[in-house]
Amino acid sequence: MTAFPRFRFLAIAVIFHFAYIFSIFDIYFVSPIETGMRLFNVQRPPYLNAPADRLVLFVGDGLRADKALQSHPEPYPKSDADLTPRPLAPYLRSRILEQGTFGVSHTRVPTESRPGHVALIAGLYEDVSAVTTGWKLNPVNFDSLFNRSRHTWSWGSPDILPMFEQGAVPGRVDAYTYGHEFEDFSSDATQLDLWVFDHVKNFFAEARRNKKLAEALRQDKVVFFLHLLGLDTTGHSYRPYSKEYLNNIKIVDQGVKEVAELFRDFYRDDRTAFVFTADHGMSDWGSHGDGHPDNTRTPLIAWGSGVAKPQLYPGKVAPGHDEYSADWNLDHVRRHDVAQADVAALMSYLVGVEFPANSVGELPLSFLAADIKEKAEASLVNAQGILEQYRVKEEKKKAAELKYRPYQPFGDNGLSPERRVADIRQLIDAGRYEEAIEESAALMKVGLGGLRYLQTYDWLFLRALITIGYLGWIAYALTTVVDLHVLHGRVRPSRTLGGGLFFTSVLVALYASFVISKSPLTYYAYAFFPVFFWEEVYARRESVVAGRKELLGHINSGGSIASFVLNSALYVGVIESLALGYIHREILTILFVLGSFWPFTHGLSFLRKHGALSATWFLSCIAMSTFTLLPAMKTENVHLITIGGVLMVIIGLLYLIFEDFVLADFSWNAELTSRNHLSRSLIGIQVGLTVLSIIITRSSALSLQAKQGLPRGNQIIGWVTLVASLLMPLAYRLQPNNHYMHRILVIFLTCAPTFVILTISYEGLFYLAFSAILVSWVRLEHAVQKFTSSKAPQTIATKKPTTESHLPAPFRPLTLHDARVALFFFILLQSAFFSTGNVASVSSFSLDSVYRLIPIFDPFSQGAMLILKLMIPFALISANLGILNKRLGVAPSALFMVVMGISDILTLYFFWVVKDEGSWLEIGSTISHFVIASLLCVFVSALEPVSAAFIAGVEVGEDNEIREEGKVAEKVVEKVNEVVEGLVGGSDS
Repeated sequence: MTAFPRFRFLAIAVIFHFAYIFSIFDIYFVSPIETGMRLFNVQRPPYLNAPADRLVLFVGDGLRADKALQSHPEPYPKSDADLTPRPLAPYLRSRILEQGTFGVSHTRVPTESRPGHVALIAGLYEDVSAVTTGWKLNPVNFDSLFNRSRHTWSWGSPDILPMFEQGAVPGRVDAYTYGHEFEDFSSDATQLDLWVFDHVKNFFAEARRNKKLAEALRQDKVVFFLHLLGLDTTGHSYRPYSKEYLNNIKIVDQGVKEVAELFRDFYRDDRTAFVFTADHGMSDWGSHGDGHPDNTRTPLIAWGSGVAKPQLYPGKVAPGHDEYSADWNLDHVRRHDVAQADVAALMSYLVGVEFPANSVGELPLSFLAADIKEKAEASLVNAQGILEQYRVKEEKKKAAELKYRPYQPFGDNGLSPERRVADIRQLIDAGRYEEAIEESAALMKVGLGGLRYLQTYDWLFLRALITIGYLGWIAYALTTVVDLHVLHGRVRPSRTLGGGLFFTSVLVALYASFVISKSPLTYYAYAFFPVFFWEEVYARRESVVAGRKELLGHINSGGSIASFVLNSALYVGVIESLALGYIHREILTILFVLGSFWPFTHGLSFLRKHGALSATWFLSCIAMSTFTLLPAMKTENVHLITIGGVLMVIIGLLYLIFEDFVLADFSWNAELTSRNHLSRSLIGIQVGLTVLSIIITRSSALSLQAKQGLPRGNQIIGWVTLVASLLMPLAYRLQPNNHYMHRILVIFLTCAPTFVILTISYEGLFYLAFSAILVSWVRLEHAVQKFTSSKAPQTIATKKPTTESHLPAPFRPLTLHDARVALFFFILLQSAFFSTGNVASVSSFSLDSVYRLIPIFDPFSQGAMLILKLMIPFALISANLGILNKRLGVAPSALFMVVMGISDILTLYFFWVVKDEGSWLEIGSTISHFVIASLLCVFVSALEPVSAAFIAGVEVGEDNEIREEGKVAEKVVEKVNEVVEGLVGGSDS
């Protein structure tokens, strides 16, 4: 019966949290995609053509606006003159100064290639969850510029082009891609861009010989798309401030120039419009994904047919400039900033096709070389497209609601969309074009507000429902802990007819409303869990009363009550401070510094008895406190990688030398047991694998830094080392050593080679400090329990479970003091996430280490390797907590379940601060924080079986502390001297 309640609890936890993670996507990020809309474009007389017959779109993947337009020294100087800063994209700069219009395109999170291209080409911002449902292909078939065109030809990455090819009308988009093997991070990524330019040239050379192709190319409303991935790949490998990245900008600029001249020579009609931009930027650490300004600001340069000439302000600072563009030497040229989705509207207008059906972009009129009447017509068409989306969404919402609440500006007291469009048409017909443009712009804002209103229509209800669900889970989890691990199942659940009818009625009422409103299936799950949890808590109300007596029965005086309230407030305060730790990692530094003094709270007698152990804890805490002061964004440092690896090897060697001392629980007084020679040999092999990982990692890193690629032999040896090290624990089954310290060391050495291979900086040092603090924590908690029980035995519950207990007799009930143990575990869990980086920021992940094993771009395989590295500290913490459970005498699941209950205090906080508006940095961070906090509970539930597997058969024994101060150090020195003398004697002989 023991396993079933635990399994039931874990299963509910996993299902509940996975279901509720999707709540933010049903609330904050509902897909904007609708179908059934009418399409609109600018109507012209038959004798008038669109502004351009064709459009060429260049997307420099991962190109930052500042790097594209700043001046830099020649990346590979050949003379002193090359050291003088100069524009590295002179052709694009000439378009800004002479031919076209420029600005900064502001992207949205996530700043990844897929959503960036969707915004550019389809004019819509997909909901964030769509990124997880399809990397290369469309999860839904949405409309795009390519689908509206007569035909589109595209060249570039196999990760981007197919999703637009397969999402369009069959046969409308041709995609020419290189193979995935070209996306090799260890080679020169400029070859990716040169491939695109060369194939475009070859394509037009073929058109000169192929009459049918030439005729297709000379049609109107055709689009050419050049996806240039080299900048993104180079930025990931060498950072955007590197000479490699800057040189890639030169190559792209030259390629754009050659393609533009190719079009001029082929068509000879000046009817081509060109747009150059990027899907996202890149941080200084060579990554992207979050809302950092370096990731969201990209260049936008348009020139050619239909595009306005530059607005020059000689001797002045032109409008639009700020500190960001101060060093571009373009102050006299007006800068026109746009939202990324606006680019789709701009391109649709230029080439004369309908605006994409789901486009929310606002046509940037300042980019158009058109008269005021044309701009007024285009602006009205833009507004009609947005209003059409509102109409379709509103009709669906009306059909699904019992009592629909209309959007106020379009409600009974406001003018209907049709009336407003008619009024603007009258203004245009009357020649009042400026006024028409202003009214169209205002109408677009109102229309977008209406779309926003419909997107957030159910927010209040859903957020209240989700909040009740999370509070229900916390109550249910803690009630289950009390029932299983405090009362040992002595009190049975008590259900009443009235209670059952009440909760059933609530659920039926909610489900009925969902059926009427045709709500998604996820809504049913959101409603089920709150009802289920609170019904369970109600049924166990007697357990809650009995548990209060067990845990709080000794709190009966005014002083004890005040102390309990103060400690409870401090407890919750520490948990809430961890929420700030997601943003300010220094919070963990403060917590570790404060925690280092924990042994002092037990008095001088405890410190005298456990001086060495307390000192180890203190130093470990101080060491851990330093990592959250170091920058989360790291660059590759081979020396730090080597130092960390060497220290791991030293730990293994020290264990072999002092094995008897360690296995006697750090005591020289215990009787020595016969040595397990096979076990010692296996440890030696693990140490050797760690040495091999250091050598191969150093060699691979230096080779990649020298741009010599990843040697095939290094890649093979790296994989063999990684796999062999992870399989080493299986060999110990031949002749097991079940001492808990031996088991901890085996796990430490098992993960050491993997951590070395996947490390780029100081992470190896963190691995050592984290291992040290975990071992110190396990031993110190046990020492504290023995000390307090000998001093006041009544503080540790000694009641035996009754015959009705679900737990075997050896497990003691939890006490109030165990809440602190759970809190320490929770803090260590957070530090495993945040001590070496900020996993709440996608862009804090560096792929440098992954290139040593997988140099070819493969987002899923490379992501899996990063996750493996992230999981290693949790292998350590799960093993150590499992051992601590044994040493404290509590049930294996007890502390895990406590943490699973209290962790959602963080989740609920982050749920309410999720943003879908504001800066992209805020939006991306709040999403990441919520998902991580919610998954934390799932992760803890997964750690319990991992812990059970790691400590299967382990023996914890009893401590045999050295009582006299300084005795340990003396014995260690004596042992070292004996070993040294033995080695010297052996060499002399």
